[in-house]
Amino acid sequence: MSDEMPPSSTNPISFERRNSLEKAIQNRPEAHELRERHILLNTNAAPALQAQQQELQRHKLTDSLNKAIASRPEKDALVERNILPDSTAAPALQNHQRELAAAMRRDSIEKHLQTRPSPAELIKEGILEANENPLDEP
Repeated sequence: MSDEMPPSSTNPISFERRNSLEKAIQNRPEAHELRERHILLNTNAAPALQAQQQELQRHKLTDSLNKAIASRPEKDALVERNILPDSTAAPALQNHQRELAAAMRRDSIEKHLQTRPSPAELIKEGILEANENPLDEP
């Protein structure tokens, strides 16, 4: 037993570990920096009361969210105000439904533009006067 050396005095591993811990302690951030980075709690309460304070804040937040959810408008009101789409399709298909509706509108507009009457036809039908030409710029 007398042959054993105390681990802290001559053991090179513990000496290196000790030096690294000392350096880490020297570079350790201050308490206010840790509070700013939300690592330490920013509270004036005693450590024994901090858990209760956190629980109280959690309950306040829960109550606030429950109140907001209770006053949330119904789905029908949101559909009336065009906030939600009026769709009976599954949510996964609603995007495809919107794309299909837009494509159908584009096709309809293109069809109407292709069958659009010429200015001569409009003059013949009495919709335009002979001196009016919508293609001429003023």
